[in-house]
Amino acid sequence: MIIAVVDGMGGSIGTQIVLGLRQALPEETEIMALGTNAIATGSMMKAKATRGATGENAIAFSIDEADIVMGSLSILVPNSMMGEVTPRIATAIASAKCRKILLPISNPPLEILGLSKKPLQQLINEAIGLVREHFGLSAEPEEES
Repeated sequence: MIIAVVDGMGGSIGTQIVLGLRQALPEETEIMALGTNAIATGSMMKAKATRGATGENAIAFSIDEADIVMGSLSILVPNSMMGEVTPRIATAIASAKCRKILLPISNPPLEILGLSKKPLQQLINEAIGLVREHFGLSAEPEEES
């Protein structure tokens, strides 16, 4: 299984997702860091993503390898993240046949009704729980003794 984490700007949300996945999933899980810029990709790679790629073509080309795509809702919005998410990136991600687990955070702001406001770390933990369930693991990682 391959999990693609897509982020832009400084890569802080993607980095937090990669760190959480590394703690919650088996070591052999492949995490692909797809950044709209080199800083975002580099940050996710430092968080122990397995491999990374940067830019519009790299994201559009690589996204179909993923079984799961994770990131903020912004990755589906053309011209979001101050223009870093190009229409081609948004289309490639939206059209990918894999499961998408997105945090309800966007730049520019979108109002999504029916969602309660939660801290970012809680959203990331819930997203990682969904990934664990996808792999047939319990939603919560077991405590080490």
